[in-house]
Amino acid sequence: MKAPKIVISAALILLAAGCAGKKGDIDIEGQGINAVRTACPIVGVPAGTGDVTLFNPATSTDASAIDVVADITHVRGACNDTAGATIVSTVTFDVQARRSDTSGARDVTLPYFITIVRGGNAVVAKRIGNIAVHFDAGQARTQTSGQATASISRAAATLPQDVRDRLLRKRKAGNEDAAIDPLAQPEIRSAVAKATFEALVGFQLTEPQLKYNATR
Repeated sequence: MKAPKIVISAALILLAAGCAGKKGDIDIEGQGINAVRTACPIVGVPAGTGDVTLFNPATSTDASAIDVVADITHVRGACNDTAGATIVSTVTFDVQARRSDTSGARDVTLPYFITIVRGGNAVVAKRIGNIAVHFDAGQARTQTSGQATASISRAAATLPQDVRDRLLRKRKAGNEDAAIDPLAQPEIRSAVAKATFEALVGFQLTEPQLKYNATR
């Protein structure tokens, strides 16, 4: 089954960890810590949105009424940040589903989203799409794949030069500031947070579905 695609274009995106280090990355060393930052976003699934349960009847939440259960797994990010003013990040994922009633073939359409989150809590872009899972007659489990793409402004993804300089400045043992983590300084921490983005995918759940995931 061909994977559905969602494309996001956001002007204020991105600098985040999440891809292998390349030439030009910020490499902070010292005190046994090595951190690499690239223009690729962190990818993941927001808490409570990685699975969805459908009931029959829909108004019930009894275990005996469970109809279909689906999970998002194997979330992966691929990022091309080698050249150009725009960086393209592609998020792929699998959806694994199972059903209780295996009589007859069946198609189930599940809404999902991709969202770009800045600094861990600010949503700057969100798109909703649908992914279909197909069950053959007698089949209890199935799997399909999805894909979403984010277009990223390289200019917006770059840390200010003075912040880069402070992060990369060499520190020698014995100096007064040798043991001070630059990320402990509020202005540096704030600048890094503003340049840290995540590309997150999850099921677009209704309020009852969110409540069920939170309380089961």
